[in-house]
Amino acid sequence: MSAARETIHAGEAPAAIGPYSHAVRSGELLFCSGQIPLDPASGELVPGGVSAQARRCLENLQAVARAADTTLARALRITIYMMDLSAFAEVNAVCEEFFPVDPPARATVGVAALPRGAAVEIDAVIAI
Repeated sequence: MSAARETIHAGEAPAAIGPYSHAVRSGELLFCSGQIPLDPASGELVPGGVSAQARRCLENLQAVARAADTTLARALRITIYMMDLSAFAEVNAVCEEFFPVDPPARATVGVAALPRGAAVEIDAVIAI
């Protein structure tokens, strides 16, 4: 296995809020850092409920994928972190918008807190 790795910076995605890359490419895989629902222009959480937040997370991941010359449609696995699992159905509906056919493998995890008070965070592993 090659030890080569390339960090990816996505100009269309919100700036990282810590010492991490938007993604790291290794071979034909793209390992994307978790995206919280920050508006790329303002750096602030998007208004609205959990559906709006999940949609923004996935839009941010799309921007990261584009920066690596791939697409979110090629996601192999996503992990969704949620503050309130009672909103599971709402997040599922948003995921169906982004993955209407052949969705990726997925895990959903209930958490006690997320950065900046977000309700949702999503990360991904995407094929290049």
